[in-house]
Amino acid sequence: MTNASGLLGTACGPLVSATWPQPGPPPAMPTVPSVPAGPPTDPMGNSSQGTSRLFLTTALARGVSGVFVWTALVLTCHQIYLHLRSYTVPNEQRYIIRLLFIVPIYAFDSWLSLLLLGGHQHYVYFDSVRDCYEAFVIYSFLSLCFQYLGGESAIMAEIRGKPIRSSCLYGTCCLQGMTYSIGFLRFCKQATLQFCIVKPIMALVTIVLQAFGKYHDGDFNIHSSYLYITLIYNVSVSLALYALFLFYFATRELLQPFEPVLKFFTIKAVIFLSFWQGMLLAILEKCGVIPEVQVIDGSKVGAGTVAAGYQNFIICIEMLFASIALRYAFTCQVYAEKKENSPEKVPGRCPGRHMPCPPEAARSPPERLEAAQQSGEASWRA
Repeated sequence: MTNASGLLGTACGPLVSATWPQPGPPPAMPTVPSVPAGPPTDPMGNSSQGTSRLFLTTALARGVSGVFVWTALVLTCHQIYLHLRSYTVPNEQRYIIRLLFIVPIYAFDSWLSLLLLGGHQHYVYFDSVRDCYEAFVIYSFLSLCFQYLGGESAIMAEIRGKPIRSSCLYGTCCLQGMTYSIGFLRFCKQATLQFCIVKPIMALVTIVLQAFGKYHDGDFNIHSSYLYITLIYNVSVSLALYALFLFYFATRELLQPFEPVLKFFTIKAVIFLSFWQGMLLAILEKCGVIPEVQVIDGSKVGAGTVAAGYQNFIICIEMLFASIALRYAFTCQVYAEKKENSPEKVPGRCPGRHMPCPPEAARSPPERLEAAQQSGEASWRA
């Protein structure tokens, strides 16, 4: 009986185990591979890092801006060479050459700032150099206009006592009933030259604040230094621009032989419009049109830095057109003609000048003496 039970148990053991399998461990759930954290993406799925490099930090943007910059440099350096080769009127051409150098300084400075765009705001230091030269250009342009007209005394001899015509276009509507005086002329001169003092001082202040981390482009917070520096710049630029308009309005007839319109427009566009162009980009940044991005090395770049990068890129493009405009505004042809022809052989030309003789009252004493000697010699020969 015992053997039968054991035999039965032996036979039934495998049968039970085969019919009722023992439950095993639960199957492992499929694992999802972890995705490494990357830069934030926009709703379209593009990372901000890719968006930034797509335009400002790519080889395409640097190459395009470089082509425009070096083309402008070649055109301007060639024009400077032509003036130096026909350096016949140094009192005028030295100011013209100083004005022409604005293109190489602006273009190369902006391109270098674009190349170094990143977490460190190196462009602030380069832009300070550009700001200082802007002041020098304004001084040189005003000095050139005075040189064209024979100086302050010669200008006053022509416009003294004349009534100031009221014009809303030139901002003289508030000067109705007044006459031109030495005070008016000196106001134009001082209001323009104050820009030459304010601009370098503010550039130096910006460098110091940047070194201590207190300056951030595009930060209009009342506790930010950028707001107050921008306000001072705006007042200084507006006053200088208004003074130049008044000066041109008073002397436009005297400057007519020197084709002043293109000269005034080109210089004002390069300096003043570029400033307000930067202001517009800063406002767009404040409105959220220019968002914060990530540069390629992972360091976070503020929207103000990106706006400054766009400003530098646009200036690189604009300098080519500025070099072309300056080539026509400050042409070297009249000086080359003077080099080929002696002043005595050119009728109607004053010695040492490239344009028709100014009125008798506008001539400086040496010019009057030389003109009188030529007139006496001609009458003696007749």
